Amino acid sequence: MVPETRRHASEHIIGWREYVSLPEWGIRRVEAKIDTGARTSAIHVDRIVHLAGNRVKFDVVLSRTDKSKCVPVTADITRVTRVRSSTGHAQERFVVTTQIRMGGLRRHIELSLVRREKMICRMLLGRTALNGFLIDVTRKHEQGLPRRVKKRKKSS
Repeated sequence: MVPETRRHASEHIIGWREYVSLPEWGIRRVEAKIDTGARTSAIHVDRIVHLAGNRVKFDVVLSRTDKSKCVPVTADITRVTRVRSSTGHAQERFVVTTQIRMGGLRRHIELSLVRREKMICRMLLGRTALNGFLIDVTRKHEQGLPRRVKKRKKSS
């Protein structure tokens, strides 16, 4: 039996793929691959434009098959980093910070902006975003579909 202090609530157990929301960007659902081998998380974007004032503009591509399914985003640049891809190529990437929602949990994470067009999942969640989660590699979509956020009714 696992001691009470070592038990993990089921809301902290995730599968090897999960759906996440990016509420600050108006993205209700994007599928993310969980990758403990990657330190930094990444998201598939197109049309990256470096703006004045340390900002960046880009389109988050939500579909592998329909490239018109994208969301335009403008964000502050958190940092620029050099990342070595899974193919071994090093490249500089813009990193931005936004909030993710996975199941009932919300947190701010850093995302590197990259073209992941050949990858099945539009997003990759790396180690720094996974702190506090327990990963069950035999499961997928353990947290289910993102919940809709109910709009508050205006009181008269």
